[in-house]
Amino acid sequence: VVLEESGGGSVQTGGSLRLSCATTPPNYSSYCMGWFRLVPGKEREAVACIDSFGRTNYADSVKGRFTISRDNARGPLALQMNALKPEDSAMYYCASGGVYDCVPGIWAPEHLGQGTQVTVSS
Repeated sequence: VVLEESGGGSVQTGGSLRLSCATTPPNYSSYCMGWFRLVPGKEREAVACIDSFGRTNYADSVKGRFTISRDNARGPLALQMNALKPEDSAMYYCASGGVYDCVPGIWAPEHLGQGTQVTVSS
């Protein structure tokens, strides 16, 4: 599977961005898909996951601000990011497959995309 992210960019604090992840093949299905982010010098952080039943889980740092979604468990994956903060600035990666529970901090994905940069200025 190939994962391709889009939608990153630069916004001011309080702004919104919507990330998308297209898969190849387009009808790819996985027990878990989600989004990670990485800041140089810090550990990779899983921010949101969605399983094949549509159940979602979020890191505490983004709860109430980010929403992960995927149509019919096979469409493009999306991450709606609202009320963005400077600390949300990072490279965001789409991820899928792997092992363990589909929960940030537990899930270990098998596949990652190339990433899309999100920059939030104060």
